[in-house]
Amino acid sequence: MSDTTRFLPLTERNNSATRNLDVLPTRDMLALINNEDARIAAAVQTQLPAISSAVDAITVRLQAGGRLVYVGAGTSGRLGVLDASEMPPTFGVSPDLVIGIIAGGDRALRNPIEGAEDDTLQGQIDLSAIFLTARDCVVGLAASGRTPYVVGALSYAREIGALTVSLACSYPAPVHQAASINISPDVGPEVISGSTRMKSGTAQKMVLNMISTGVMIRLGKTFGNLMVDVRATNTKLRERAHRIVAEICDLSIEDAGSLLLQTDGSVKPAIVMSRAHCTLPQAQAALLTASGSVRAALDLLKG
Repeated sequence: MSDTTRFLPLTERNNSATRNLDVLPTRDMLALINNEDARIAAAVQTQLPAISSAVDAITVRLQAGGRLVYVGAGTSGRLGVLDASEMPPTFGVSPDLVIGIIAGGDRALRNPIEGAEDDTLQGQIDLSAIFLTARDCVVGLAASGRTPYVVGALSYAREIGALTVSLACSYPAPVHQAASINISPDVGPEVISGSTRMKSGTAQKMVLNMISTGVMIRLGKTFGNLMVDVRATNTKLRERAHRIVAEICDLSIEDAGSLLLQTDGSVKPAIVMSRAHCTLPQAQAALLTASGSVRAALDLLKG
């Protein structure tokens, strides 16, 4: 390894396995990309202790009224915004609970904003704009681990007492120095040097899936592996709500639909009413006492 390469983040180094990528037959080229992709899950697996710590720490903050904020630039920023935007329809939470912030603002979701990622102060400004507090959690996303915008955001968040988590595919890195929990899946150099939308982006997406899903499970948004806080805002989700109630309560789809009519489409009280043989007010009161957990509400009504 040359002196120049030694100081490059892993995401910028040349991948010796793909140096002849452009002259390979298409099938061989794709097989090579697939082989490289096969490393991603194993790299994420090595980070399970750190991801677990993040999930538990974020859950505690959200239970106390805090928010989860993703901050990133480019591909990393887009992935954060994507994960945040999936939380309301999937788990029925307020759009203000999980927030995605990208360098350059919403326009950067579709268009590159030159220089936005290099502005350290803007990371702080963007977090100040949402009135970040010590109760909140900030996950800084930067494949290279050195994006100034993200470093600035994490440094500000840590300064005011918010929980800080770094997610990068390079270690050591400045973003890790600015965060209290470090997640760093080593996926190796990209198939195309520096194209972090590939392996690094996939690794980040996998970790974000784990963090947000793990937190929502801990917050009681599921019963088993079913999303019991789903918002039935379209035909597909209404049908899903019917199937969920039918499966959990061992009812026909028709009977599940009748039950959901009584709860104005809300899945959790419908489940509690059916399984605990109680009224809607009793189900709602138990869920309130149980902080929204169906299992805990059922235990209360049994006891």
